[in-house]
Amino acid sequence: MAKLNEWMSVSDLMTGLMIIFMFITVSYMKQVKNTHKILEDYVETKQQLHEELSRSFYSETKRGELTLGNDLSMKFNNASSLFESGSSDLTPEFQEKLRTFLPKYLNILLSSSFSHEIVEIRIEGHTDARPYSLDSDPYIANVMLSQRRALSVLKYMRTLPIYENMNENQKKKLDFWFTANGFSYGKSLDSDGNFTYESGKDIDDDKSRRVEFRIITRGEDVLEDFVQRN
Repeated sequence: MAKLNEWMSVSDLMTGLMIIFMFITVSYMKQVKNTHKILEDYVETKQQLHEELSRSFYSETKRGELTLGNDLSMKFNNASSLFESGSSDLTPEFQEKLRTFLPKYLNILLSSSFSHEIVEIRIEGHTDARPYSLDSDPYIANVMLSQRRALSVLKYMRTLPIYENMNENQKKKLDFWFTANGFSYGKSLDSDGNFTYESGKDIDDDKSRRVEFRIITRGEDVLEDFVQRN
């Protein structure tokens, strides 16, 4: 009888473990399914945004004024037309480019099919490695210069009719999205357009001096967390 009771106890234990394992498996499958759905939405959103930006700015990218990256960055080329050397004041030519660019760009971002997936839009200023009198440390001096340039672009955007004619909810959304970021020459480019830190090549001054608009979508933090956990 004791052996029978012992066998029943072991059997009950195994049954309990199987039930626990089943719940763990179901929970894991549900988690994987949810993560997979989020990643699918992330990829689809980025693809749709890329296609829309590509269509809307086809002429500008074809002329070489803008470069659209797979990471949803839009880079203004021809550095000498953006700012004078050492200055954060927009040139008249760059102001004209922004007056054409920003209405189309903001309309795309505010469209109902995309806006709920966007968490940040970065205006990025990038410089070459030339020293400036803003600070004795060339990197810090260029951080200050690139930050001021990004801020000048953001300030100019808020003076345009496209912004002034928006309703309060739209303006609050842009306030939530837009940031101005100065990267100094930390992400400088070589003659092939690759990061010099990764390529080991010399800095190309003209390619490195640039302004970029970069869209950050909701799925990117989920993707980063997924990669870290797996």
